[in-house]
Amino acid sequence: MWTRNTYWFDFAIFFGAYTVGSICFGRFEDWKPRWRRVLKTLLATVIFWGLLRFGGRQVAWGVMGALLVVVVYLHAVWLPKKGINGWTAEPREKYLELVGAKRG
Repeated sequence: MWTRNTYWFDFAIFFGAYTVGSICFGRFEDWKPRWRRVLKTLLATVIFWGLLRFGGRQVAWGVMGALLVVVVYLHAVWLPKKGINGWTAEPREKYLELVGAKRG
């Protein structure tokens, strides 16, 4: 049986996970201008589409899985070594200084 290779299901999972992440963790980027947050979403979408289109599903989800491992490492190991809680980003001032946030 011939089937057309569409990416709607992949994008549904991708945007579902991206939305949950934005809802749960977007408060850590509240200091960034909105245009940068919109640009980040567009860039993530284009990169994911490119991985799907030119690398296939295994490559796209493999890269997403590798990024998840990096994020878990940063929050579970690297941030605590810097004296910052990886789940709550506290103390807030120390977190903002580490990420180079400019409050204004």
